[in-house]
Amino acid sequence: MALWAMGDFHLAFSVDKPMEVFDPIWKNHEKKIQKYVTKCVKDTDTIVITGDLSWWRNLGDHSWGRNLEEALADLDFIQSLPGRKILLRGNHDMFWDAKKTARLNDRFEGRLQFLQNNYYNYGDYALVGTKGYCYEGKDSIEHFLKIREREGERLRISFDKAKADGYSKFIMFLHYPPTTIGEQESPFTQMAEKYGAEQVIYSHCHGRERYDDSFKGEVNGIMYRLVSSDYLKFRPERIL
Repeated sequence: MALWAMGDFHLAFSVDKPMEVFDPIWKNHEKKIQKYVTKCVKDTDTIVITGDLSWWRNLGDHSWGRNLEEALADLDFIQSLPGRKILLRGNHDMFWDAKKTARLNDRFEGRLQFLQNNYYNYGDYALVGTKGYCYEGKDSIEHFLKIREREGERLRISFDKAKADGYSKFIMFLHYPPTTIGEQESPFTQMAEKYGAEQVIYSHCHGRERYDDSFKGEVNGIMYRLVSSDYLKFRPERIL
């Protein structure tokens, strides 16, 4: 049994939206994902997919679909991969209404698990998380602070539910980097330290110029890992 993670699948089975327009590394990336996940992940393992099922800029990070029906082909692909699959919401996942996560978990029970305002266990660990948020210069500071506060509250709920059930060992997952460029701390890193998370796993960053946007390696006793699929060359990262 092992725990794996990778983010930013950027699937587009419902439409012709090739990712290689951004970088040649993305050519046939779906086949690379299938190849390496199948090679690495066993049926008894768990893989956390940290958001961005699709590449569509205003839609999904897991899936291109603007609604659930349009995203089903992408979700079917994920379901076909080996292991227990836990999904985190990315900034493009418009099919996933954060207020209706329970409905997604009901619909895909036994096939996919959606991590939002809840947690999942992995042995004696609680897997907690939320989408997160960082400032990228695309919105106002006021809007950034509002979204970051909302995401921080969702993360707190995830931690508190796990703690209430007796968990004291945590792996924390985000879609966005835990800090904005240049920050040495954020509400997300502070919460990781407060609850004693052993690792913080995130994605969202693409291309060499973005891989160092936030923490990597050990910071204040916590291991930070970037798991964007292109950064990993589409090979899932073993977490535990």
